[in-house]
Amino acid sequence: MTTSASPKFDADYVATLREVLDIAVEQIAVEHRTPATKAKMAETIVRNAAEGVTDAGDLVSQAVAAGVGGAP
Repeated sequence: MTTSASPKFDADYVATLREVLDIAVEQIAVEHRTPATKAKMAETIVRNAAEGVTDAGDLVSQAVAAGVGGAP
């Protein structure tokens, strides 16, 4: 079985990712700002950051795209 190492984000970077999430959530419709949608958006941000995306604007755009329709 192969396991991949989880990325290690320091506290400052986690705080930055949280700010990215807050900015992204403000850009979706109020009715979609549910815990499930926020979790989906957060997962998108973390996944993309782990893949090497470092531009905050790109992370926000990707999170908004994930959350714009809400979560199932």
